[in-house]
Amino acid sequence: MAVTKSASTVAPLVPEAHEELARRLGELGARYTNPPHLTVKQVGALLTEAISLLFPHFRGGVTAPSLRQVAALEALVEQMVSAVVDDVAEAKRHVSTFLSGLPDIAERSMLDAEALYEFDPAAHSVDEIILAYPGFRATLAYRLAHSLLLSGVPLLPRLITEYAHRKTGIDIHPGAKIGDRFSIDHGTAIVIGETAIIGNNVKLYQGVTLGGLSVKKERQGMKRHPTLEDNVIVYAGATILGGDTTVGHDSIIGGNVWLTRSVAPHSRVMFKACDTEEILASEGAHI
Repeated sequence: MAVTKSASTVAPLVPEAHEELARRLGELGARYTNPPHLTVKQVGALLTEAISLLFPHFRGGVTAPSLRQVAALEALVEQMVSAVVDDVAEAKRHVSTFLSGLPDIAERSMLDAEALYEFDPAAHSVDEIILAYPGFRATLAYRLAHSLLLSGVPLLPRLITEYAHRKTGIDIHPGAKIGDRFSIDHGTAIVIGETAIIGNNVKLYQGVTLGGLSVKKERQGMKRHPTLEDNVIVYAGATILGGDTTVGHDSIIGGNVWLTRSVAPHSRVMFKACDTEEILASEGAHI
């Protein structure tokens, strides 16, 4: 009977092999002349500090944040912005703009939480939304990242939303434009593309994609993702594609709908599945 060696019995690399491995990886690393010094751990710390500053739920119930917390967040943001912005004065401007915008982000995030509470019969309080709902957490991360993006900070906004994506399963590009009272219920596998525009009082369920019709590189910078006007509801599994696609206000897009053209305000778009009789009939069978 053949015996397979376990990992613990494999001979370790000899020093010469270490040198060769380091040399080859060094050659690959040389492609990056000035890689940004950012880590996933730093991005997580930034989000944790920012959320703690915005909501008393995450700072032990203390109403007002301490000056130490404000200073700690400022130092962390400055460190991370400086990793992607070489000019010192420009980096400080970005940090100042971001910090001054936090009260507005807190207010808009509270509107998101209140809308989720009003929509969801399973929610028993706004506090529950803030503490437990992944859709709220992903949207808050997006609002922080979007603020940095509008200021002109490269790379970092995308890292923030991708960190939230890892934690929540919700993928919101920081370049999307999202209005007030935005609700994500459940949220797993939602994708919102870079050029999507979402109005006020919009609600998305799990598995919704607001995507592009194609992924051609030459379309970079063009509007590739759909627009949802105010008071739109999109149910689970729906896919809405294309930069020219607009869902008019007060419309409902049903579950599993595939939509690539615009619909007028107050529309109801539903998916009609074939029943068993229709399927068998199409195959020439009989019940």
